[in-house]
Amino acid sequence: MMTKTSIGSRACYIYEYGALQAILIQPVDDHDLEVLDSEVDHIARLAEGKGFILVAFKIDDWNSELAPWAAPAVFGDESFGSGARETLDYVTKTLLPEVSHGHDLPVYIGGYSLAGFFSLWAAYQTDVFAGVAAASPSVWFPGWIDYAGENSIKAEKVYLSLGDKEEKTRNPVMRTVGDNIRKQIEILERDPSCRDCVLEMNQGNHFKEPDLRTAKGFVWLLRDMSSLLEEFCTVKDEDASDRKGAF
Repeated sequence: MMTKTSIGSRACYIYEYGALQAILIQPVDDHDLEVLDSEVDHIARLAEGKGFILVAFKIDDWNSELAPWAAPAVFGDESFGSGARETLDYVTKTLLPEVSHGHDLPVYIGGYSLAGFFSLWAAYQTDVFAGVAAASPSVWFPGWIDYAGENSIKAEKVYLSLGDKEEKTRNPVMRTVGDNIRKQIEILERDPSCRDCVLEMNQGNHFKEPDLRTAKGFVWLLRDMSSLLEEFCTVKDEDASDRKGAF
């Protein structure tokens, strides 16, 4: 069951499941909100009974509020701002104190696309986050790989994913996403601060099943089990059978 509320200046959507064992934080936009119920259902179904609270907070200016530094437009004419620091301050100083209620629980941050990239960047800034679920993150962002290679992450566990068609685009900047995410996992594997990391390749382009891809990341953090992918494939097969029966 979802509760909508305001924390600080932002709209927040809160889901609680079972006896709390972790706090999940996720930046979302309107498209994410359309599939957020589905994402939480996937997490609850596959997290092996691990209880959690997921707090999704609304992002109004996607390109500005989630970007760590200014960058020119990659598609269309909307450039990137540098509001990530302010957004991170909101998470650590306003959101988390409100939702943690004094509980000493691990905090995982994650999201999809630029929100996944923000989550990855945030884990380089503070040790508040025990793990990161970066689903199809925008690691094509100009200057990112150099930054990641020159700094150490502060989260112990990192989940990365990408669709196998995402790098097959004509856009010269976004086309680097495949090479960059492979460089990112290599950087993390060499980083002594990162205890465990994984890169999972999914079928499809950037817009395929964002709810399932994001859920995979959070469940990997909650369960930390290598059998996760096989179980998700089983779930997808079951869902496909249900859809066929509906026609």
